[in-house]
Amino acid sequence: MEGRDAVFSYNQTDFVKDRVAVEVQFGKYAFVAYDLFVKHLAFYVGDRIDVVVEILPMKSLQSQMSSGVAYYEGEFYNVVRQGRGVPAVPLVLIGIEP
Repeated sequence: MEGRDAVFSYNQTDFVKDRVAVEVQFGKYAFVAYDLFVKHLAFYVGDRIDVVVEILPMKSLQSQMSSGVAYYEGEFYNVVRQGRGVPAVPLVLIGIEP
């Protein structure tokens, strides 16, 4: 095997089609950071995707869930606060509410 095919990884995303990765994340804060700054970046740098769609609960839904779950408004703020180019993957954040 040559190139990127020789590198085996357990990194998986929920769905990939036509070079668009979709991740539904109702997990803890750390999982969202891992998605945005490690997992999706690996797929992007490996030329397997062109854009990521990350789906998160809105604060109104998160407040009904167990503690420590990331939510759209907080993660949107974190991305904007980092500035242009961070994360280095084209990203669409979608928030869902009850």
